[in-house]
Amino acid sequence: MQPRGGDNLFMELLERNRQLINKVCYMYATDGEHFKDLCQEVATNLWQGYESFRGESAESTWVYRVALNTCVSYFRRQNGRRVETVALENAACVEADNGERAEQLREMYRLISTLGKIDKALILLWLDEKSYDEMAEITGLSRSNVASRLHRARQRLAKQAHL
Repeated sequence: MQPRGGDNLFMELLERNRQLINKVCYMYATDGEHFKDLCQEVATNLWQGYESFRGESAESTWVYRVALNTCVSYFRRQNGRRVETVALENAACVEADNGERAEQLREMYRLISTLGKIDKALILLWLDEKSYDEMAEITGLSRSNVASRLHRARQRLAKQAHL
């Protein structure tokens, strides 16, 4: 299947959204190999859905939704096996100014990785300064559910950070 606009436009879409895709996959990957597999699966799912993307939402909103759904679906397919996420030792998607900042970022990602799948997604979206309406559209939750879940997730992170 050839996406609308051809290979070049699709590759440009991937390049424009590479950091977003990497960030989501890092948060759900258990190791480097798993990260690569998830990124490839996200790219495949984007390719398959590219022709049907109607532009009713922002491109980044659509990419976020595909990336999150791909990562969450992976865990559902594990036949009930529990899969742990690990701390992000090499968060390449985030540039650090110095060693202290890099350590703070690793700790932040470690704390986020302890959250459930949906709460983790909401925190990622919040960090990207998405509105509650955008978060609701991406996750499929109601706006009020987004607000309450995000509030609770932020409280849990704050509590864990002060332990």
